[in-house]
Amino acid sequence: MVAGLTTRTIVGLEIHVQLATRTKLFCGCALEFGAEANSRTCPVCLGLPGSLPVMNRAAFEASVRFALAMNCKIAAYTKWDRKSYYYPDLPKNYQISQYDLPLGYEGHCDIDAEAGGSKRIRIRRAHLEEDAGKNLHDVPGCSLVDLNRTGTPLLEIVTEPDIETAQDAFEFCTGLQKLAVYLGVSEASMQKGHMRFEPNINVEISRGGDVYRTPISEVKNLNSFRAVRDAIEYESKRQVQDWVADENYVFGKAANENRGWNADKQMTEFQRSKEAAHDYRYFPDPDLMPVTTSTAWVEEVRSGLPEAPTVRRDRLVSSFGLTPADAELIVADRGDADLFDAAIHGDKKLAKRMTSLMLGAAKKLANDRELTVSTVLPNAKCWQQLVRMVEDGMVNASAGERLLLEAMEGDASDVDFEQMAKDHNLIQVQDVGQMAAWVEQVFKENAGAVQDALSNPKKAKAAPGFLTGKVMQVSGGIADPKVVGQLIAAKIKEMQAG
Repeated sequence: MVAGLTTRTIVGLEIHVQLATRTKLFCGCALEFGAEANSRTCPVCLGLPGSLPVMNRAAFEASVRFALAMNCKIAAYTKWDRKSYYYPDLPKNYQISQYDLPLGYEGHCDIDAEAGGSKRIRIRRAHLEEDAGKNLHDVPGCSLVDLNRTGTPLLEIVTEPDIETAQDAFEFCTGLQKLAVYLGVSEASMQKGHMRFEPNINVEISRGGDVYRTPISEVKNLNSFRAVRDAIEYESKRQVQDWVADENYVFGKAANENRGWNADKQMTEFQRSKEAAHDYRYFPDPDLMPVTTSTAWVEEVRSGLPEAPTVRRDRLVSSFGLTPADAELIVADRGDADLFDAAIHGDKKLAKRMTSLMLGAAKKLANDRELTVSTVLPNAKCWQQLVRMVEDGMVNASAGERLLLEAMEGDASDVDFEQMAKDHNLIQVQDVGQMAAWVEQVFKENAGAVQDALSNPKKAKAAPGFLTGKVMQVSGGIADPKVVGQLIAAKIKEMQAG
């Protein structure tokens, strides 16, 4: 911050999301990550004369699902446009996209704001388009072109300039990735290039009563959330510094720019002046029919949408008393969240037990295999049986975890936990008389710990826990620790009174 100045960063985002279809947007070529260069091409995606595109219905439906999940309005009539520009990886010299009539518009997404509370980010538009190919610069002295990606279906999402901090941009992008995976419309793998981010950044600078705005810089093709955050932070500072050095560095006088992010140097670098819409010479594609949607069809798609991750997280916190951190871990994977809801069946007591079992050793075991809990043990009825056994005191918590891990290590899709508990002699004894006898035995064998509980202020708190552990050991782990604790506390109180 420069003395005497106040600044406000203004960010709008363009996000490209690769849709999870089997084939490309306008031809039948398969989409396959890592395939041999130029092996997934045909006359249509190569732009050869006489070839005609045919729209991929699955891509359009996936786009509408995503747009609806972002609270967008869906156009009753939308068309395809040619966006003309030359680049080596664009064989047709134009990209089939949507210009003035996008399929989705006027939506919004809410995020957890850096300043606290929630913040609404408006969605200006969501439109479907084909991707270009990929230029490769691995061979010294030349560039190579791989056209396998040409024609890949992309949903481009454009926000209003509502984002004011790099962290809020980070939250928006990560939330959008979770939503895409939840909906099943994209793998949203950053490593495979399924999501690319292009923040448009400028800064409002106030000095005295005067307000200035710097030119807009668009940082191109960021492929990680960290890069989004770092690029916005750097670019905001750079623009203020450039304005301080030259007050003519303002919107309307200095040109808007496209810049790239150099992760090694942690800085943006100038690429070229930023294009405007008229530079692309948009016009309707004569080879593709417009698309019309009915209200009934849109509502049918809407009715099939799952509960959004953030809504689900907040419900688990408010309705079942989970901590926000635990709820976030559960909803991070839709399969795990579905399993959780099915197993607890609306029971608040079961929710706490289920959280403990799912997020403990079970999650660690699944993570070690690079899997989710729900893929290792997907049967909700099995989970419910085990959770009820622990909650009802049939087995104790440590025995419940032991049974769960044994089932998961055996890759069992269906298991009878009650029978397992009987086979392993883990059913808790509910006979209070038997547990009282074990307590008497432990008190006789551990006179020192009993004396600590009675008269040693430093050890009085720890001694009952030690004695409980000894009772569990004597019982072979089948005593009810809650009842044992109550019996020990009563006996100590009785001895103190005597």
